[in-house]
Amino acid sequence: MKKLLIAILILALAVLSACGKNEVKGNADGEKTVKVGVSSGDTRTWDYIVGIAKEEGLKIELVKFNDYIQPNLALAEGEIDANSFQTVSYFDEFIKKQKLDLEAIGATVIAPMGLYSKKYKKLEELPEGATIAVPNEGTNFGRALLLLQEAGLITLVEDFDGNGALNKIATNPKNLKFEAVAAGNTPRFLDDVEASVINNNFAVEAGLKLEDSLFHENATAKPYINIIAVKKGNADRPELQKLVELYQSKKVEQFIDDTFKGSQIPAYVSVDELVNYKDAWTKPAAK
Repeated sequence: MKKLLIAILILALAVLSACGKNEVKGNADGEKTVKVGVSSGDTRTWDYIVGIAKEEGLKIELVKFNDYIQPNLALAEGEIDANSFQTVSYFDEFIKKQKLDLEAIGATVIAPMGLYSKKYKKLEELPEGATIAVPNEGTNFGRALLLLQEAGLITLVEDFDGNGALNKIATNPKNLKFEAVAAGNTPRFLDDVEASVINNNFAVEAGLKLEDSLFHENATAKPYINIIAVKKGNADRPELQKLVELYQSKKVEQFIDDTFKGSQIPAYVSVDELVNYKDAWTKPAAK
């Protein structure tokens, strides 16, 4: 009986020892996995980041979504660790409506909206009374008006809230006229108007180059900078901070510049600047 008990004890110790060795091996490996929700469209930048992250002991699993609703819901439910697909203004509005405890932890890129024309090569050539096509959807209409204000063509009311409407225009020195159309149709109206304000994705589809625009957004258009978002309380997790560090690295910045050639612009502003993006909407109207 003693021999049997000793044999059982030896076997138990061997099993515990083996389990301990497996646990140490897992820890020693040091590789952590982070699930990042992204749009199912163009993932070239994140695919590149996955590769360089692995070299630094961080495994990134990309979870692709086909809409702009599920990535935030999945993040709130803890199904993913972070997401990266949306502008900070869209994010702010969405989490407020859905009452989600999420926060932005880093800025990524801006896909610039531009003012294009087939009839004129320079902004100052736009004539008195020119007609400009703009997206008719509230947020994009507002974005177009901000672009035209930055270009010096109009000024907006002091209480501008980011949503577009003709009565939000305070001054219009050139007496410009505006044709509000579906965002996807703005490139098609280039033959019928003096200029058209076009979202980046539709401009790219139409074969328009940002460098040929009369005027376009840059990294200072804070409301339309894309972000990395996480669940509140997780912002300080080292692996999530590493995501931001990798995205904002010189290596990734160069990759974006080389790959997208201006259709996406790295916009690495601070989180404080991100959350204060509404400052961009409060430029006083001209007297």
